[in-house]
Amino acid sequence: MLSRVANSIYWMSRYLERADSIARFIDVNLKLILDIALDRENVQWQPLVLASGDEADFFKRYKTLDQKRVVHFLTFDNLNPNSILSCILNARENARTVREIIPTELWETINELYHFIQKYSKKRQKDNLLPLYAQIKASNNVACGLVANAMLRDQALHFLRLGQMIERADKTARLLDVKYFHLLPSPEYVDSPYDAVEWGAVLRSVSAFQMYRKKYHQVNYRDVSEFLIFDSFFPRSINYCVNQALSSLGAITEMTGVDMGAKYEMAKLQQMLLLTNVDKVLAEGLHEFIDVFQFNLNIVDQVIYRSFFELK
Repeated sequence: MLSRVANSIYWMSRYLERADSIARFIDVNLKLILDIALDRENVQWQPLVLASGDEADFFKRYKTLDQKRVVHFLTFDNLNPNSILSCILNARENARTVREIIPTELWETINELYHFIQKYSKKRQKDNLLPLYAQIKASNNVACGLVANAMLRDQALHFLRLGQMIERADKTARLLDVKYFHLLPSPEYVDSPYDAVEWGAVLRSVSAFQMYRKKYHQVNYRDVSEFLIFDSFFPRSINYCVNQALSSLGAITEMTGVDMGAKYEMAKLQQMLLLTNVDKVLAEGLHEFIDVFQFNLNIVDQVIYRSFFELK
């Protein structure tokens, strides 16, 4: 497979997953506002900007952090390279260059989503964005179904899967990190009904609430952290994503004969998760653990680029 093609498929997948994750975060936040006191609204929006990793860019152009500005920044701001609008545009452009590699229905799904959000972004009144976020999530689910049911099990599939898993692991880690930081330092809310609502929202942001409740009886920060970091079977846990990414890297290495350290770096992440547990992570600092995880995940991304995408 050409480096250009592999790179386009990898980033098409990452951008789709990124748009889906942001849509989930905002959708849950909008619904959460209905369940909490209004004077805590700003507290609910700051973590979303932090989770996106674009807080510096936000505060360069926006003086006030409120619902309207955060939603615009994360959804429609074409100057924000990680807004939903920008992500879907980039996903479409990457998909367009590899139309002969991916299923036709997958291209059509991405193209239709692009035109849908373009049309939505030009509306004068954007009072109700819930249908938009619902459509983004639905389109991504369709795309995932097409990948599962209509793609050859070849290099293209594994580069797509690799991008999806790396992006998903990053977003789950970011969400858990910023929410833990904002919620835990308030002793009056720990193990309170408010605390349960907040951590329930974290679970809903990654569609984990029902699966979590099958395994745990109560919603609390310790069990939520364990589920979203270490669970081996939930598709959006960090552990599951790392294992799947490593599996795809192994398949790519076997098919291409190229490795150059990418699989080794991903295996180090897997060992990092295997050699600890949630109680040790919380005792030593969740933020510090996720900081190290994301640093190593960035190294993996860089090695993947040098190994497979960089033109020699």
